[in-house]
Amino acid sequence: MAEKTKTGKQILEILESRPRERRRLIPVLQDIQEHFGYLPREAMLEVASFLSIPESEVYSVGTFYNQFRFIPPGRHRIKVCLGTACQIKGGKVILDSWKRELSLNEGETSADREYSLERVACVGCCAMAPVTVVNEHIEGKVSPTRVKGILLTFNLERQKTHGDASKKSGGDPD
Repeated sequence: MAEKTKTGKQILEILESRPRERRRLIPVLQDIQEHFGYLPREAMLEVASFLSIPESEVYSVGTFYNQFRFIPPGRHRIKVCLGTACQIKGGKVILDSWKRELSLNEGETSADREYSLERVACVGCCAMAPVTVVNEHIEGKVSPTRVKGILLTFNLERQKTHGDASKKSGGDPD
């Protein structure tokens, strides 16, 4: 029998804490996604085996619900609310601003895995519309200028981190 990968071991730890009941499929997938940030292919296979259901059923459920992701998210997860209040207050304009600034479409992750962009339904902060959730932090009354400001903050943080790392290693920060 082949040795499990680190990911496989983590998946099994999650599964072993759950009853082997078909009706637990969605909560199991949610737990796995919460742990990894997405549903690895290996997880889909393990879940099917654990619950004694076809892989196609696991995949069907995973693809039916838009809460599930099949690619790793970016380090910075950006979720733009398009619930009713946010839609009325310019949520689509904000989504378009993120798309333009990141050169990403909804559901995509940047090649460097720095950013992922998602459209979400109501996040429950209607008084703050339009809302963007960045790394689980709610940003209210977002404007296209604020989108640029958030990205500038991330870029400055990244430069500082990379600059500090190269100084520690004796390299040139440029």
